Amino acid sequence: MEIIEKAPAKINLGLDVLYRRELDGYHELEMVMSSVDLSDRLTIEELPENQIVVETNKAFLPIDKRNNVYQAAAMLKERYGIEQGVKISIEKKIPVAAGLGGGSTDCAAALRGMNRLWNLNLSMDQLIEIGVEIGTDVPYCLHGTTSFIGGKGEIVRPLKPMPQCWVVLVKPRLSVSTRKIFQKVQDPNQLQHPDMECLSQAILDEDYEAMLQYMGNSLEDITIPKYPIVQQIKDRMIKYGADIALMSGSGPTVFALCRQHSRAQRIYNGLKGFCDEVYLVRTLK
Repeated sequence: MEIIEKAPAKINLGLDVLYRRELDGYHELEMVMSSVDLSDRLTIEELPENQIVVETNKAFLPIDKRNNVYQAAAMLKERYGIEQGVKISIEKKIPVAAGLGGGSTDCAAALRGMNRLWNLNLSMDQLIEIGVEIGTDVPYCLHGTTSFIGGKGEIVRPLKPMPQCWVVLVKPRLSVSTRKIFQKVQDPNQLQHPDMECLSQAILDEDYEAMLQYMGNSLEDITIPKYPIVQQIKDRMIKYGADIALMSGSGPTVFALCRQHSRAQRIYNGLKGFCDEVYLVRTLK
């Protein structure tokens, strides 16, 4: 039996860092995320031997227990006494260490696929409980629809689909460690604090202009001083006509939203020579 799962990239329409939690050291977050039509593709097959095999088209990616997909398979096998093996092939299209949730969405797709492969009949809540142990963006990626996210990522409140628009994604030639960026958050009170409840309401109201008004990312205050190219990309996007330009996650990928395809195409063309990894995609419904 072979199961194919699509693993779409996510963007942060909003990200607010509230405070560091004393209990586990994670930061309490409020976020609004949505998914875009740039996806990895996972092919999941059962193996007769009791082993986990992960393959990928990117030679630099680990395929052992350092890989989120491998961890998901190992956790399901141990927790539910699965003695069959599994082979998971990952066709990567989402940039790595980019703030687009590539590892998390692959993990979520693997959990969904193995839940079907082994007829585990796990609920969304059960999958989230497993997923959050592997990565804090996994719970959102399991839902995959525009959502408000709270806690360290385990609270997911689906909203309406965000207003349809074009998205230009630009990743500069550098990788950013989410863990290291959060380690640099000394005093969250000194960061910008976009209003996630107002942003959520704008999406529920299907109000594109209000959505733009309330979008923001606390972590830009940490990442941009360390990697000024992020601001340079934002400035170029606005110059070429973006409705808004914002960093996704901890960066370094910056995305622009455009209602008009012609403007999105102009931004795409204008940034293509500036950075190697530039994508023009749609939002997902």
